[in-house]
Amino acid sequence: LCITMSTEGGAQTKATVEEVTAQGLIVRELKSSGASKEEITAAVEKLVALKKSAGISGGGRAKKSKKKAAPAPAKKEGNQKSALLGVEADRMENFSEWYVQTLARAELIEYTDISGCFVIRPNSFYIWEKVTEFFDAEIKKLGVRNSYFPIFVSEKALNSEADFVEGFAPEVAWVTKAGSSDLAEPIAVRPTSETIMYPMFAKWIRSHRDLPLKLNQWCNVVRWEFKHAVPFLRAREFLWQEGHSAFATKEQADEEVMQILDLYRRVYEDILAVPVIPGKKTNKEKFAGGLYTTTVEAFIEPNGRAIQAATSHSLGQHFSTKGAFNIEFENESGEKANVWQNSWGLSTRSIGVMIMTHGDDKGLVLPPKVASIQVIVIPILQKQGSDDLIAKAKELVAAMVASGIRAEGDYRQNYKPGWKYNHYETRGVPIRLEIGAKDMAKSAVVLCRRDTGKKTFDVKWDGLSESVSTMLTDIQDNLFTVAKKKYDDHLKSADNYTDFLNLVNQKNIVSVPFCCTTECENAVKKKSGEDSQALAGDQQFELTGSAKSLCIPFKQPELPEGQKCFACDKAATAFCNFGRSY
Repeated sequence: LCITMSTEGGAQTKATVEEVTAQGLIVRELKSSGASKEEITAAVEKLVALKKSAGISGGGRAKKSKKKAAPAPAKKEGNQKSALLGVEADRMENFSEWYVQTLARAELIEYTDISGCFVIRPNSFYIWEKVTEFFDAEIKKLGVRNSYFPIFVSEKALNSEADFVEGFAPEVAWVTKAGSSDLAEPIAVRPTSETIMYPMFAKWIRSHRDLPLKLNQWCNVVRWEFKHAVPFLRAREFLWQEGHSAFATKEQADEEVMQILDLYRRVYEDILAVPVIPGKKTNKEKFAGGLYTTTVEAFIEPNGRAIQAATSHSLGQHFSTKGAFNIEFENESGEKANVWQNSWGLSTRSIGVMIMTHGDDKGLVLPPKVASIQVIVIPILQKQGSDDLIAKAKELVAAMVASGIRAEGDYRQNYKPGWKYNHYETRGVPIRLEIGAKDMAKSAVVLCRRDTGKKTFDVKWDGLSESVSTMLTDIQDNLFTVAKKKYDDHLKSADNYTDFLNLVNQKNIVSVPFCCTTECENAVKKKSGEDSQALAGDQQFELTGSAKSLCIPFKQPELPEGQKCFACDKAATAFCNFGRSY
């Protein structure tokens, strides 16, 4: 929907109700998340300006004209400037607003009246479906079985493991009332399911014959974070899978940790076309109560931030001892032993990572493997011959669908081709197929790629499905190649703190020789934040807060003999990637 407005020069431009709506969502989210007064004021001023230009009153309704306007002559309609429904924010200059606008314009999420809780709309839920489809099939090959455990956990069970509770306590949401009555004991809403599942493990595991036990569940979790909520990246409720396994030996458990981590790498690189770096978390950053944590780390170029994409944890025997859940079994020698456990999780954060990695100034760019519409067919309709064009377009759509391509056609005659082009570009459809009268005469079509914008003319009807399939594969590969180059270009190295901070402030991930002690890591995090603020007047830097360890990559260069830590005088034990992160 669009509303015409006049400029001083008398030219007609278009302001859209969708623009006003998107800005209104930004204002609402800033208010509900406790943003600064300055941020809210600036956003409200922009909203007021958009409403004014669009002729919308404070209540949100378009102002009615007292005099009925005469309809414009049909012959002049084509001279009016088409309203654009695309993203307005520049991705590199105003990344956060670009992200919010992209989510709104591509109809990926909707806000609710509870801060941090979002509706995952069909356009984005399809992406999650393709991720779950791949991952679920792969873990079943490893002998993992799906199950479902309750969303609620008793206070006693949650408090049964001190280190675990300490790590999650600030984020736990509690149910204290049922109707108007207070509950006898508060019940926690799961932030994760260790304390729900492991009492069951203790019941079910008695002998080495009961092992290994490998369970997964697809569910939602609630973590009542108080930071500024960001759809898909930091929400109070999100969807994920969480796997939990028990083994007789550490070697078996260690093997699964790496198997699952490689599946996560494949989800990102093979399905979402997002490059990641696999590695191990430092002791400071590992899962609360775990033995060690492995991770795949992605990179967001516009703001130079890393993001933890998925984790696979070795829990050791921490949760299986008598002090915790007492998960014992009788081994083959007839002796009692505690099981070795793992947990691993991948969430809808993956959708946000993919959006931020591939998007451009036009909005969403989808890898073909997760696009609900891989090809949109748009006939260029005219007064004469429209029926024949539409019929042919439908025939081409049917042929592609029969070949396994997710193709649809847009045959609406009340929208012009330019509007449709913009509509589907904003939503990230990988290929646009155009067919007009001249194409009909040549028994051909035009294919336009969303990732590069390149058009291929005179693609013949015969063999069209093969041509489209080849192009879809090339788009998938190209998205990964482009993203990988950006990641590689921002991977730097330093052996001292000064160079490290300069590189981080230039939006890079920095590999440094590190002693891997928590004491040193805490000092780096604190000092980098303070020093960045002190340099805030230097325009060459992008200063956005403290740097932290991301992971110790599994692919390690040889550490020189006698190499010191980049931040202290201790001996370095590994090269570790540091940077700013979500």
